Amino acid sequence: METQMNKDLKEILRSGKVFFNLPVGSLVECAIKQNGGKLTSTGAITAETGKYTGRSPKDKFIVDSPSVHDKIDWGSTNQPISEEKFDRLYQDVLAYLEGKELFVFDGFAGADKEYRLPIRVINQYAWHNLFAHQLFVRPTAQELTTHEAQFTVVSAPDFEADPAVHGTHSETFILVNFDRKIVLIGGTKYAGEIKKSIFSVMNFLLPEQGVLSMHCSANKGKDGDVALFFGLSGTGKTTLSADPDRMLIGDDEHGWSDNGVFNIEGGCYAKCINLSKEKEPEIYGAIKFGSVLENVVVNEETREADYDDKSLTENTRAAYPIDYIANALIPGAAGHPNVVVFLTADAFGVLPPISRLTKEQAMFHFLSGYTSKLAGTERGVTEPEATFSTCFGQPFLPLSPRVYAEMLGEKIQSHNAKVYLVNTGWSGGPYGVGKRMNLPYTRAMITAALHGDLDKVEYKADPVFGVLVPESCTGVPAAILDPRNTWEDKAAYDAQAKKLAELFVANFNRFADMPDSIKSAAPKSN
Repeated sequence: METQMNKDLKEILRSGKVFFNLPVGSLVECAIKQNGGKLTSTGAITAETGKYTGRSPKDKFIVDSPSVHDKIDWGSTNQPISEEKFDRLYQDVLAYLEGKELFVFDGFAGADKEYRLPIRVINQYAWHNLFAHQLFVRPTAQELTTHEAQFTVVSAPDFEADPAVHGTHSETFILVNFDRKIVLIGGTKYAGEIKKSIFSVMNFLLPEQGVLSMHCSANKGKDGDVALFFGLSGTGKTTLSADPDRMLIGDDEHGWSDNGVFNIEGGCYAKCINLSKEKEPEIYGAIKFGSVLENVVVNEETREADYDDKSLTENTRAAYPIDYIANALIPGAAGHPNVVVFLTADAFGVLPPISRLTKEQAMFHFLSGYTSKLAGTERGVTEPEATFSTCFGQPFLPLSPRVYAEMLGEKIQSHNAKVYLVNTGWSGGPYGVGKRMNLPYTRAMITAALHGDLDKVEYKADPVFGVLVPESCTGVPAAILDPRNTWEDKAAYDAQAKKLAELFVANFNRFADMPDSIKSAAPKSN
């Protein structure tokens, strides 16, 4: 039965100021007129997001209804809001949008037709609609004639909530209503909220269909072998999956079904701070007409993007369709992974640059989701701080972490996938003393893992972290494989390693219900 809320929305969409499924060129023109964006020297359009240059996790809520109450892993990540508060805010947003110029995109989340979710994205801003057009799976003309959205995103950046009235924490809100199949966004211009809200929806829906949803990138080799790259922001997930010798399946969100791996998106949302043609030619070349540059400073005279300028934010972004990557796999679906890589940027400088994990260690590190914040990047952070994000994507996981971890363990075992932990962070000392891992060395180690070269070498167990460290790797100096060897002060290394091990153990205490075999895979803190 059609709800009154959907009827209200449909009434608004009958307005003459609503534009449905505009082509890229028209959206670019509208965005320039509407928001004053500029075309860069490569043809990409620029956009600034103002106050919020990243996601607002404290402003994200899930509507607490009887149908989902016992399924959601409630807490600081998944905050509840009542159906009544949602209804009030929704009606106020619709009243605000009535009569305004709106842009609608109809498409899909999911490259595998068996599991894809038909979606509709309604935007107040044309550039947000261009973002949605490029980031989600675009329908064919025939698919568009029969498209019926099963989930709708309504984005009204200029509408600000009143916490006293609407039950939010601030003027910003990202609300997911699984009963009404609506995502409601307002009070923020950051486009990433649009894509990540649908990812959160897929993280709820796919496991119920037996599909593991994953915050990872993926690519495919010439022989059909598939690799997954898990990692938090800044660990190299996008950079390392964009390999000229492999086909890119996707750079951020995937599902792993009985058929294999598929991309949830139709585009990429790459960090582009310090982007260069030499280090990341695939991403650099993808920034052209139809791409959206978010919070990137552009020279007013030459219209050239300055990727080194972080005056607006360090979280500068480029959004583009995946087929802008020359070796992208279209559609984004492939077989079962042969290799799974967990990426971490260890600012303590004590984790090995690459190590092999047992199934139990893989489960431990997946649940841990470790990387580190750097001194100086946030006010009050004076030394490296460990950050643990469950399953390398905690902000986007509505269900219990155990659901995703157990599914990963089962799939790794069923398909005999090898799992590696790769440290793209520091070597020879902590941040400020040591140096960031050499990118060509990291690429060489991952290439060796993908080609099976690391199956032919000897390993030794790290005495603190327990992971298996290769004693040699083609193209990599043997001296850097053991992180302790790279430190001049061995006692300082031992102290830092012990400190990080203790942080791992303390964080994992929240998973007391996990089997002893997984808990015993923790680092040794004494």
